[in-house]
Amino acid sequence: MPEEINRLVTDQLSDLLFTPSEDADANLQREGIASEKIYRVGNVMIDSLVQLLPAARECSVNGLPDKYVLVTLHRPSNVDDGVALREILSSLLAIAEELPIVFPAHPRTQQRIADFGLHTGQLRLLPPLPYVEFLALQSRATAVITDSGGIQEETTYLGVPCLTVRASTECPVTVSMGTNTLVGADRVKLSRELENILQGRAKKGAIPPLWDGRTGERIAELLQKCDQK
Repeated sequence: MPEEINRLVTDQLSDLLFTPSEDADANLQREGIASEKIYRVGNVMIDSLVQLLPAARECSVNGLPDKYVLVTLHRPSNVDDGVALREILSSLLAIAEELPIVFPAHPRTQQRIADFGLHTGQLRLLPPLPYVEFLALQSRATAVITDSGGIQEETTYLGVPCLTVRASTECPVTVSMGTNTLVGADRVKLSRELENILQGRAKKGAIPPLWDGRTGERIAELLQKCDQK
């Protein structure tokens, strides 16, 4: 992933490295980063979620059923390949026969669907949503199907089952500890895992330590201490 290459370069140049979880500490040490540079502080993105979750819970999203699956897709490997995108949409259309699919579609994804002449049938395609509205949809979803790294983390915090249509993840703690399951491009696995969720056999996840909405405070405190040295 391009962002992972950028991370590797940046980490080698940095004096202080703030990590979201224990596995990230271990990865940095394997890459030759001195342990005294590494500070586990939590997930700064969860700070935003915690701050805005009360507003999301008060947000009314009209016209949605009580139960639905929320979908996002934007990765080039999923949407720029016509065969791959057709397979994913076919899987979603099969799911939509059992449970409504709500799909706020990235502009690029919408364009690729049009370019490849693909059928979206019963899928409830929406334009991209503001963060608070999207967070409201996430928090109320029966399950989320996505290829987004950030959504894997948010669903873990929210306790919402997440099925990730990728073979790997930049946040493995969402799989080892959270609610995330990697299904890759395997339609059978996607259907099986969703059926487990609908039958009450969803993966039981936990919120990783320090994902508490106070990561920014810990970073500020550490920076203050470094300035005082």
